[in-house]
Amino acid sequence: MPHPDDLADHSSALRTARIRDAHARYWQGNRRIVLSLLLAWAVLGLGCGVLFATPLNAFSIGGCPLGFWFAQQGSIVGFVLVILLYATLMARLDRQHRREIADIEAGTEETAP
Repeated sequence: MPHPDDLADHSSALRTARIRDAHARYWQGNRRIVLSLLLAWAVLGLGCGVLFATPLNAFSIGGCPLGFWFAQQGSIVGFVLVILLYATLMARLDRQHRREIADIEAGTEETAP
């Protein structure tokens, strides 16, 4: 029959491994959010303001060609939207991570299939 201390050590090691896995999932989600938003920012700032300026100039906003507008104000507006989206997505990821860690520490986490 196993000693109760051995069972406690095994339980602690299992909990530590689950917390480590939860942290790895958190950072994977963090990297995915950051890389996606950097790509969106590059497309907005560089793509719409520089690379696609000529086709966008066929349209106008307030009398200014759309390509010029994106190069001046659009990339700034896009950057602010990227920041707001980052804050929203990270708040959601942080809440999910805190809940997962709390469940692991309480011993109520769901087991993976």
